[in-house]
Amino acid sequence: MTSPLPVGSGAGGEAIIMEIFHIGFLTVTWMDVIDVLLVTFLFYRLYVAMRGTIAAQIFLGLLIVIAGSLLARAADMKALSWLLKTLTDIWVIALIVLFQPELRRLLLFLGRNPVIKFFIRFDVNEYADLIVGALEEVRQRGEGALIVIIRTTDIKLFVDTGLPIRAIISKELLVTIFNRKGPLHDGAVVIKDRYIEAARCTLPLSPVERIGQKMLGTRHRAALGISEQADVVALVLSEETGQFALAQSGRLAMNLSAEEMKSRLASSITGVAKQSAQEAKRTRDYALEAREAFDR
Repeated sequence: MTSPLPVGSGAGGEAIIMEIFHIGFLTVTWMDVIDVLLVTFLFYRLYVAMRGTIAAQIFLGLLIVIAGSLLARAADMKALSWLLKTLTDIWVIALIVLFQPELRRLLLFLGRNPVIKFFIRFDVNEYADLIVGALEEVRQRGEGALIVIIRTTDIKLFVDTGLPIRAIISKELLVTIFNRKGPLHDGAVVIKDRYIEAARCTLPLSPVERIGQKMLGTRHRAALGISEQADVVALVLSEETGQFALAQSGRLAMNLSAEEMKSRLASSITGVAKQSAQEAKRTRDYALEAREAFDR
């Protein structure tokens, strides 16, 4: 039966820990259960990160050394216990060096965890400046680009059609990906939070082929198509005209300036920034024309 177990005392009163059960002299509390679950989770993530690598064998060797140290200490083998303890102390430093890739993967997983991200904010304007700045540099080289930024909907089905990148977003990396001479410039780049998930992704094409008198290119139809199926923001840089366009919720805003692109992107990410009346009217006009073209 669960009963309160007082532990410690002082001016502030007694701390109360809920006892679960007794096993002989051993008392198990809820804090013990949470402690074990946390350690189990950390070891599981470490195993997943190291699975199939040489680090797994090294980690097994470390566990053997630690187990040997405990046995030597229990048997009162002082010389062997001292030797194994010394090795264990050295292994702490060796772990950081040997397990650097695995530790990086583990930290990357923690950084992507929704609970952690709730406490970590990033500058939306700086984020928009970085992406649009990369597109401006790509435009100066006379090349095109298509970027999809995930908001809430999972588009793993389309991400899996491309080449996994899973790298922290940077202007240099985006410019390199859209280099016409590189193998990744065709298709879309998919971004989630601060990370480039994949490049060369294939997106569904919208059935809308023209807006008014203007024919839509493949990039524009792909941007419109993915925005019709998922909660994303799709950015387009036309290789033919060098014009920016942004698609969201089945609406395509074209012929945007760099500043308009940044403003709309920041607004789309935060969901709180307001469009000017002119920008809102332009979006409605394009959406209406797209629907009329589709109905025809």
